[in-house]
Amino acid sequence: MPSPNDGSGDRPAPPVPLEAAAVLAGAAPAAPPAAGAAAEQAQQTSIVDAAEAAVSATETQSGAQAALPAVLADVPVAVLVIDQAAGTVVYANTAATELAGNVRLPVPIDAWGAAVGLTDLTGSPLASTASPLSYVSSGRPLTGEAVRLSPGPSNTAGDSSADARERLLWVTGFPLSRDSSEQRLALVVFLHVEEGDSVDDPEAQLRALRDRAVVATDIAFTITDPRQADDPLVWVNPSFTRITGWSYEESVGRNCRFLQGSATDHATVDMIRKALQEQQPVSTTLLNYRKDGTAFWNQLSITPVFDGDGQLVSFVGVQTDVTERVRGEDARSAAFAAERTARKEAEQARAEAEQARAEAEQARAEAVTAQDRLALMAEATSTLSATLDMAELFDRLASLCVPLLADWVFLTMVDDHGTVRETATRHRDGRAAELRELALLHAMALPEGSPSRRSLTTAEPVLVEQVTEKWLHRVFPTAVTADLFRRLGGTSVLTVPLVARRRTLGAMALVTGRGRSFGPEDLELARDLSRRAAMAMDNVRLYQQEHAVAETLQRSLLPDLPTIPGISAAAHYLSASTAADVGGDFYDLLSLPDGAVAVAVGDVVGHDLAAAAAMGHLRGLLRACMWDAADPDPGAVLGRLDRLVQGLQVAQMATIVYVRAVRPAAPGQPWRLELGNAGHPPMLLRDPDGSIRQLDGVTGLLVGVDATHHRDSVVEEVPAGTTLIAYTDGLIEQPGMDLDQGIAALAARLRAAPVDATPADLCRHAVGPTPDRRDDVAVIAVRFD
Repeated sequence: MPSPNDGSGDRPAPPVPLEAAAVLAGAAPAAPPAAGAAAEQAQQTSIVDAAEAAVSATETQSGAQAALPAVLADVPVAVLVIDQAAGTVVYANTAATELAGNVRLPVPIDAWGAAVGLTDLTGSPLASTASPLSYVSSGRPLTGEAVRLSPGPSNTAGDSSADARERLLWVTGFPLSRDSSEQRLALVVFLHVEEGDSVDDPEAQLRALRDRAVVATDIAFTITDPRQADDPLVWVNPSFTRITGWSYEESVGRNCRFLQGSATDHATVDMIRKALQEQQPVSTTLLNYRKDGTAFWNQLSITPVFDGDGQLVSFVGVQTDVTERVRGEDARSAAFAAERTARKEAEQARAEAEQARAEAEQARAEAVTAQDRLALMAEATSTLSATLDMAELFDRLASLCVPLLADWVFLTMVDDHGTVRETATRHRDGRAAELRELALLHAMALPEGSPSRRSLTTAEPVLVEQVTEKWLHRVFPTAVTADLFRRLGGTSVLTVPLVARRRTLGAMALVTGRGRSFGPEDLELARDLSRRAAMAMDNVRLYQQEHAVAETLQRSLLPDLPTIPGISAAAHYLSASTAADVGGDFYDLLSLPDGAVAVAVGDVVGHDLAAAAAMGHLRGLLRACMWDAADPDPGAVLGRLDRLVQGLQVAQMATIVYVRAVRPAAPGQPWRLELGNAGHPPMLLRDPDGSIRQLDGVTGLLVGVDATHHRDSVVEEVPAGTTLIAYTDGLIEQPGMDLDQGIAALAARLRAAPVDATPADLCRHAVGPTPDRRDDVAVIAVRFD
């Protein structure tokens, strides 16, 4: 009988499945052709991690034997791990140890083969160059070779059982380590096969052995990754597909519970789940279901895999279809009745599913359409209402229309007399130059027959399902505009008016130019969008009207600072109102009849036009009290103001700080500052050297709380060159900060200004580059020269 090795050094590669050996090594099969490179890399990474978790531990503890038993120890085939560099066997699982007996590892590969009693099919000992172990150790994969096991004394001592007799083995192997791995390992698997009747033809005998090896390796192997959500499958071998009917692509990425069905025993499933949670191996038999709905009994063994640090990286599963065996057991008869019931239920469910599938497809299409429409309307509402600038709103509306609703859009806005005063356009291919020219020549003087003009006149939509040459010449009477339309492309046109609060604000013209025609559904969607857009436009219009009113009111309420000898002053105002650029904060600077200078800052409760109006009344009363004061003391002035406010019901409440600055009696002497405060934040003083300090020592109730409240005042003398900074609380109230922290932050900004900073410079430093606009801000800086 000739040897399978013909002496050339090349071994034959019969078509024997290697899935069993591949999964024990953690090797990943080639990704399916349809899978992308990224998916292939992600799947193979999880598989290789499982193998290297075991291999990496061989560099510590006691070599390969310290890490691989968790995966390989109890599999029903003999497995060796070979160190390619040393040519030694470094690991043998339980089945391999039973073959070799008490052989101490590591051991040279030829010594291990001799201890086992490996020969070729004729019974001749294997030479080193012909040994399948040496072949795999050289780094080459071995698809399969038959060898004979003739047990020697070392592995048969005291054993008279059938296991001690001569046996036939099928050997497969391949490199285990990656090319970049420092430790070069290979894996060898021995499968026991029955020899059968003796035949005279060695080649026929070899083919028969290969066929039996195929049967011996027809075991399903799986790998899952517990580090991912729901512990999904990351690899299955072809035997898994043959048993279950689920392909590699359909299985990977899913938890293997999809094999369960209505008759699967819940107690067995709970037992498996508990073992996985406790990271323990588990073996059992349970009823599973193939892809076609037929049931089969699955003998399952699951083993956890840990890396060198003891961290769980994967579960390796070995599955075998034992349906025929179970059917022969009387104890399983009830379960098979459940299997038949499940099959009938599956067939009935399949028929019902076919009927429901058609209905679901139609419902799905309708749901997708409705969902897209709702998404567009929600985006339109949020996008269009987020701006108060008309030009930006028009641009956002055009972006919503193209390319989702049309290939290009033409928006026109008209005044109260119907005259076009603004346009906005967008084309899916750009075409900005052609759109600008068409707007100039056509849109600014729409002819009576144009769809946009008809929508503006009738406040009704106009649908042109198919553009014709006759229609084109009627709507675009000049050759230039007609040619522009042709270049932009248009086969169907839909215009809708932009109407809000019974006012026609403009029209929206949608054009498609790729052979598609607008229909009734497009018309309804366009009308819905136009209503939302028109409401947003009208809100902008109303805001701009109120904004103009507010600007006029602001100019009357916030005075220009007067020029006062010996005084340099500047002021700054920011409003938090979203309705208009005015609010309840104010400042004032006034030269009094006795030569003193009055500086005041106040804050009326509120941030709208009503607060601004109250502020105007309050400021007028304060000016009168400061100008014509029987007692010029700031405390007395604020007390009189409080009585007037409550008596005349000018404002609900307000805070005010008032300083009466008395000029020096002679050159070189200090200024005398008399201070009164009605619940307002303290003023700040910036000394000539740039240092900052608070001007406090007095406070009191807000104006409008108690007209009988007695108000005190304090006096502070300051040298020439000192700057007084007064402000409202919007400048110091910041998220996450109390008032003291806000005042400290304001003082730091003022301190950072140059020593020779002007009052205007100090106002800019006080407000900062990015002011918080959630509250009104008023600040005034007065330098005493």
